[in-house]
Amino acid sequence: FDGIEIHGAHGYLIDQFLKDGINDRTDEYGGSLANRCKFLMQIVQAVASAIGIDRVAVRMSPAIDHLDATDSNPLNLGLAVIERLNRLQLQLGSKLAYLHVTQPRYHAYGQTESGKHGNEDEEAYLLKELKRTYQGTFMCSGGFNRELGMQAVAEGDADLVSYGRLFISNPDLVLRLKVNAPLNRYIRKTFYTHDPVVGYTDYPFLNEEKGRQVQSRL
Repeated sequence: FDGIEIHGAHGYLIDQFLKDGINDRTDEYGGSLANRCKFLMQIVQAVASAIGIDRVAVRMSPAIDHLDATDSNPLNLGLAVIERLNRLQLQLGSKLAYLHVTQPRYHAYGQTESGKHGNEDEEAYLLKELKRTYQGTFMCSGGFNRELGMQAVAEGDADLVSYGRLFISNPDLVLRLKVNAPLNRYIRKTFYTHDPVVGYTDYPFLNEEKGRQVQSRL
């Protein structure tokens, strides 16, 4: 394998330690920001010691309230994690492969996702501050289409942009983004179902004629 992304986001176990809205522990892992960051940092240090920090990435979502994992101050939480990651990188003399931050965006690719839509200015500010503070490669995700992804990189809000759901409906997503081809819409109701084909392997590739046109433009 090339590396490991530690999933400290989206309301799962690590995120439950980080967020003060769901972490009600009274031991060394609860209460203060330092305590709530401890579990994540112990995991990062353990994995880095096993495979090298340059093969480790961290994902976090301080502003996402998925699975009721909320925090009273997402920006401070994100900055606290980044401060500790920066310090660890300095201590080890090498950097993480990347830091991956999910921002809350619910209107990706013309489709409205269920959930609360936050203040877009605050979300943009949070992402910019985290990017500015982190001393390494910064990846973001959260409802980006081609235009928004290119804009984020061009404006310095991210070094890399990650795509998730669009890969389900576009098996050749990288090529489509490269040549600005139309994207297939994903069908959310087919997510997490047991059918091995519907919603998983039945989305079309670019057709042969389009493929020839594409190849002539490369």
